[in-house]
Amino acid sequence: MEIIDQHQTLLYVLALAGGLYMTWGIGANGIASAMGTSVGSGVITIRQAVVLAAIMEFCGAYLAGGEVADTISTGIIDGRLFEPVPHLLVLGMIGALLAAGIWLMVASMRGWPVAATHAIVGAVCGVGVAALGVHAVHWEMMGEIVATWLLSPVLGGTVALLLTMSIRKLIFNTVNPIARARKWAPMYVFLVGWMVSQVTISQGLKHLNIHFHVFSAQLLAVVIGVVLALAARLMMSRIQLDERVDRTFQLASVERLFIPQMVFTGAAMAYAHGSNEVANGIGPMAAAIQILVSREISADSPITPFLLLLGSVGMVAGLATYGYKVMATLGHKITELTPTRAYCATVATAFVTVAASGLGLPVSSTHIAVGAVMGVGIARGIGALDLRVIGGIIVSWLITVPVGALLGAIIFHLLNTVLA
Repeated sequence: MEIIDQHQTLLYVLALAGGLYMTWGIGANGIASAMGTSVGSGVITIRQAVVLAAIMEFCGAYLAGGEVADTISTGIIDGRLFEPVPHLLVLGMIGALLAAGIWLMVASMRGWPVAATHAIVGAVCGVGVAALGVHAVHWEMMGEIVATWLLSPVLGGTVALLLTMSIRKLIFNTVNPIARARKWAPMYVFLVGWMVSQVTISQGLKHLNIHFHVFSAQLLAVVIGVVLALAARLMMSRIQLDERVDRTFQLASVERLFIPQMVFTGAAMAYAHGSNEVANGIGPMAAAIQILVSREISADSPITPFLLLLGSVGMVAGLATYGYKVMATLGHKITELTPTRAYCATVATAFVTVAASGLGLPVSSTHIAVGAVMGVGIARGIGALDLRVIGGIIVSWLITVPVGALLGAIIFHLLNTVLA
């Protein structure tokens, strides 16, 4: 406790700086999962993607990011064991933020699409073991989180594969694909708008003390979905296409019709990414600040609007500075993306990510996005995938947790040695 009394201001600044640094890394690296497919399919440029994602990432982080933050800040290590020595938990949370931020910075500069969730969970485990031993970690909670890591790319790939097959059946493999695309495409936009709106209204607004009745929430989500579908239909109607041309040209025209939808789905993906990933930065930051303010460890660390705002600003800054490198890796190298394929991958990623955020599961949207891109590639056969690139990505996933744990333990010891 003496360390907190002597260095309270310094620790407070370090906690805020560490959280900001970590969310910067999330923005720089995680942007691949949000907008990489849109850029890779040629629908929008990198500059347009940065502007669109900056707006939607901020909204997702601020409006729907509170639910997952509770899991990161209180569920991974046993806070009760730190009650006699709360300063160790403060140093541990700061060390975890700095360790995860360093690894994300290195990965982003190399263009590696690693998971911010892996980095921070590994770092939190590392400082927990370094401070009090292996019994300080909630290994059962770790098991649940690891299960989501394995499950999320499979779910993303499965949903993307089903969407790709449905578009083939309903649109491409028909006599008049252009007319069928104008008929069915707004329905897909409705599903995206309804899903994202429903989870946000029912789960993500709780920390802002905004509550809706179940019926009102469903009705509002349906209305938002219908409005988006009508907007997509209007945008598609302005694209002039000749339905009497040969079939090859018709199929190419269908791809053009899906470009407006990619704007919606890319925005939805950025929103979903912001809602889930901001917790990785503000969760440990909230735990450290709560101890500094109250001098005791609580089971719940309040996620204030200020912390969500700070995390949102950090993510947008990271996105604007180094997001383009990882975005290029995911958008071009795993498989060839067209607007329809990118659309299926993005919608699948948004669905799984937003649903997990609403359930409080800190899944990796990067894993989901890679799985979804693989899913649309598998629809054309294994040969459509670059297995060498995929193998490299999987290796980067495997080393992220141990690297995060090692860095977290080292930084924790350095902080404890210097300040003690």
